[in-house]
Amino acid sequence: MTINECFQLGYVIKPHGLNGEVDVFLDTDFPENYTHLESVFVEIIQKLVPFFIEYIQIRGNKALIKFSEVDSVENARKIKGCTLHLPATLLPPLKGNAFYFHEVIGYDVVDNTEGSLGQVVKFYNYPNQDLLAVVYRDKEVLIPLNDDIIKHVSRTKKQIEVALPVGLLEIYLGN
Repeated sequence: MTINECFQLGYVIKPHGLNGEVDVFLDTDFPENYTHLESVFVEIIQKLVPFFIEYIQIRGNKALIKFSEVDSVENARKIKGCTLHLPATLLPPLKGNAFYFHEVIGYDVVDNTEGSLGQVVKFYNYPNQDLLAVVYRDKEVLIPLNDDIIKHVSRTKKQIEVALPVGLLEIYLGN
């Protein structure tokens, strides 16, 4: 299994207690969907390593996890900051304008007044706002993800139609 065949479920925040448990941030809208996980892939030195779960307790967007392979606070410290991954095939398909970030990398972004802006190259996930990155006229342009801006997502055309706020492109282009 490669990282390109997976999605990032979250990451290890810190050790919890003395027996190898860890606190994990779950980067998902529906953490409760993961209460019965048996295993995950942990990215260690750019390789995915399977870890088996003894138990998991979901607490909002965080979880307390005890991995079979981690039996001490010292071992738990070794995976602090490591990301957790699952196969992308486990994601439920989305409909309408909803999309997974990894799904639309490479999609063309088309503004209703400016036309084609370029392809989605990256996403930035901030606490108050998710941003889509496009390279337009050799500048990275960040487009806020919200229903007022994202008008339509076409999976067949691999295209995202947007209505950019007036002045957004000028901020990046220096006009």
